[in-house]
This record gives sequence, structure tokens and C-alpha cells, in this order.
Amino acid sequence: MTVRSCIPVIPSADLEKSLRFWIEGLGLIMDRAMRREDKLIGCMVYNEHTCFWLNEREATTVKPEDYEGIKLYWAPADLFEVRDRLMKLGYEVSAIEDRDYGQSEFFITDDDGHSHCFGVATGSIIKS
Repeated sequence: MTVRSCIPVIPSADLEKSLRFWIEGLGLIMDRAMRREDKLIGCMVYNEHTCFWLNEREATTVKPEDYEGIKLYWAPADLFEVRDRLMKLGYEVSAIEDRDYGQSEFFITDDDGHSHCFGVATGSIIKS
């Protein structure tokens, strides 16, 4: 048996609000929207390299106080472009830091409390 792919399911308190991060912030495309009484409850977001299923959070739409959420590590083609785009959308992003393990990274927590790290090999970036 060979695993051909994996589609992470990302819980969200408000999918319409979350799409701003996934579509405008990360440049993904939405497909296969599922609705209940005109309310978006699930959809696929993707590009040619990755895909995620966004799903209405079960049981509660309020983020529990101790909820850590999922953690995703992104490898963008242009670290500065993604950081600038997210900042222009009003997200609070960390500074880009060169780590001792050879990665240049910045962090963001999205509206659903999910932690995202964006990183590339330190020697591979060209500072704009």
C-alpha cells in the first residue's frame, strides 16, 4: 500500500471569515462548498501543491480558551511576499528570524487559533 495524499481537515468557527486567510492570504482556491441553510459548513481550498478541507467546528463555534489548534508549516516560494500580503490583510505576523537549524521563518496565528509557521532554507532567500 502506498499513501498517495493526505488532506488535513481544519476546524473553523466561522468559515466565511476563515476564507480570507486561506484565499486572500495564502492564494488558495475554494472548491466543493457545502452549505446548510445557506451557511457555509465545509469546503476544499487548494492549489497545485496542496489541499485542505475546511470544516465547521463541531459542538461549538466558540474557540475553547485552552485550544491550541493545529500547527502548519508552510514552505512558500517567496517568504517576504507571503508575509507582506498577510500584513496588508491586517494579520499580526512575527518578524522573519534566521534559526540556528538553517531556516528563516515567521509565525502567525489565524482567526481560529491555528498556528502557522512559514519558512525556507536560510541560504535560499533573496531579501527584497
